[in-house]
Amino acid sequence: MALNRIVAGWAKRRVWVVGASSGIGAATAELLLERGARVAVSARSAQTLEARFGARALVEPLDVTDHAAVTDVADRIAGAWDGLDLVIDFAGSYRATRAWQLDAAEARATVEVNLIGALNVVAATQRRLLEQGAGGIALVSSVAGYAGLPNSLVYGATKAALINLAETLWLDLSPRGVSVYLINPGFVETPLTAQNRFRMPALIGADQAAREILAGIERGAFDIHFPKRFTLAMKLLKLLPYPLQFALVRRYTGL
Repeated sequence: MALNRIVAGWAKRRVWVVGASSGIGAATAELLLERGARVAVSARSAQTLEARFGARALVEPLDVTDHAAVTDVADRIAGAWDGLDLVIDFAGSYRATRAWQLDAAEARATVEVNLIGALNVVAATQRRLLEQGAGGIALVSSVAGYAGLPNSLVYGATKAALINLAETLWLDLSPRGVSVYLINPGFVETPLTAQNRFRMPALIGADQAAREILAGIERGAFDIHFPKRFTLAMKLLKLLPYPLQFALVRRYTGL
């Protein structure tokens, strides 16, 4: 069942990809360009964006933790295009952390990027989308937000918050014509997951993840999760009683 508007093709659609310097964000921006969309790309490194996208995309370097800068960039992009059809926030930070490794400063930095950054992007774009009565916001969370997992002490908490944020945004914005998409990838081969030192089940490439994301948006899905052989198992895990849930997590992670 479609909970958002169907997207019938990408030609000339105005899409802002935040966190486009590498990984799934870069792959999604590339795929959108291939399909004829007008694409703006943002990340902290202007050099990386210019080297990868050049004149093919509107390059707007950005630190998502800077609310004023996010607002300025959002206004510039929408002004250049006379509107905005979709913003996808891929910006995220991950550092494998066990409880005894918790550092308050590092934790705060992760929260600033993963959660506060997403709130900055939403705050900077939702007003214009509401004025248009159309368009969409896509937040990239993770299956790490479904349940507590070793190594995801801070990261998982921010992703759980993004799931709740997307659900609440849909309830508020959908009746007013604005689509909201919740994207929950499993393990994807990116610079962030390269630091993992454990077996990552159902690992997929960034290009495949990009195709899954655009397919989900095209069909009007709210909950876009993949690969389903892994994400459905994670959804089921959360439904189990805690003693069984914790035992299974320990058994299959070995941690």
